[in-house]
Amino acid sequence: MDSTQKKVAMVLANNFEDVEATDPKEYLERQGAQVTVIGTTSGTIKGKKGAEIQADATFADVTPDQFDMLVIPGGGSPENLRIDDAAVEFTRRFVESGKPVAAICHGPQLLISAKVLQGRTLTSVNKIRDDITNAGGNYVDEALVVDGSLITSRVPGDLPVFDEAIGQALGVVAVG
Repeated sequence: MDSTQKKVAMVLANNFEDVEATDPKEYLERQGAQVTVIGTTSGTIKGKKGAEIQADATFADVTPDQFDMLVIPGGGSPENLRIDDAAVEFTRRFVESGKPVAAICHGPQLLISAKVLQGRTLTSVNKIRDDITNAGGNYVDEALVVDGSLITSRVPGDLPVFDEAIGQALGVVAVG
């Protein structure tokens, strides 16, 4: 493996929104990044609509310093991850590192539990907008919001701009 290859952590649990995991994963891999799927346990992680993705590692196996970016897909996955202390701690430490963190749809639920949204501007599926505000974040209804190292989008329809933004943040896609 190329030592300059970008490494991306994608955190997943059962009931993820299929395309919100498969699309960014495939996009980043096409750009030459290595995407490691991290789960609470090893084995198969099942999506809401039938997709299955194998966990490459568990939170016990990895640390944020092994990766260049964190991606948090939505669906029911973030709700399942936010009750796992290791997942919350990994996420908190990753955000604190200053490296890019990307979340789509319900993904910010994990950021809320990691208590890292104070003063940050972001978007999400509108069902959790009050939760973001209550966690100290500034919710806006836009397809893509970039606030420093935090990249967020709302729904699967936003995936084209989300993918491009994460590719640019990772340095695998030219800006503009």
